[in-house]
Amino acid sequence: MQNQHPAAELPSLRRQKILLLLERDGKVMAAELSRHFAVSEDTIRRDLAELDAAGLVQRVHGGALPRPKDSGKDYFTRVGEVNEAKLRLAQYAVQWVQDGQTVLFDSGSTTLHIAQSLPADIRLTAVTAAPMIAVALAEYPGIKVILVGGQLNPATLSASGHEALRMIQGIKADLMFTGVCAIHPEIGISSLHFDEVPIKQAMFDSAAEVIAVTTADKLGAMEPFVVVPCQRLRRLVTEHEVPEADIQGYRQLGIEVLLA
Repeated sequence: MQNQHPAAELPSLRRQKILLLLERDGKVMAAELSRHFAVSEDTIRRDLAELDAAGLVQRVHGGALPRPKDSGKDYFTRVGEVNEAKLRLAQYAVQWVQDGQTVLFDSGSTTLHIAQSLPADIRLTAVTAAPMIAVALAEYPGIKVILVGGQLNPATLSASGHEALRMIQGIKADLMFTGVCAIHPEIGISSLHFDEVPIKQAMFDSAAEVIAVTTADKLGAMEPFVVVPCQRLRRLVTEHEVPEADIQGYRQLGIEVLLA
């Protein structure tokens, strides 16, 4: 970055410009921002702290990463929003489901779309901790639904706790569809909600193969709580319009990246 700004620039304007740089570059570093805006690193750290507190960035050592655009939205808001990209991704992802499998469905609006996009005559055993996904799966005559119980998180409409964890640990699944709050090739899959991390980790441990299905805004982003490294994925399904630069890091980890 080149020095382009006077030191007296208003903090609010500087923070807006930091967000633009973050959107452009996918990551910002405090030392580079300090030189770019001709202010101290302490000033930049305060800027990043303010942006983090507002839920606009996720601070990391030495800088910040973007957060997904829908970070913090409750479940009903996300489900109620018409998102053609999520529908296309879901319809593409169901091609890997086969008759007779045991399939884990993680919580999330995209995994709900996947459950609703299965072939009408599919026969399988489905396991989920999300009641709304369980209801969607129950409409299929050939699907046996196992609903994992526990304390319900109103933000995610998914169960958590010791009983939920014990049930998932006792299951060996062929396939898992995971919802993604945020994913970064170096940091991994991360979540906004601490209580759902052990459940997600147990699902990863219980599945022979994991497919992550996500819209482009979740790529290169981070939430506060890390679930697993990206290497735990077999496939990553995302939008067709994603630039190659945004997905090459995942391919370098040996993940099959598919653009739907």
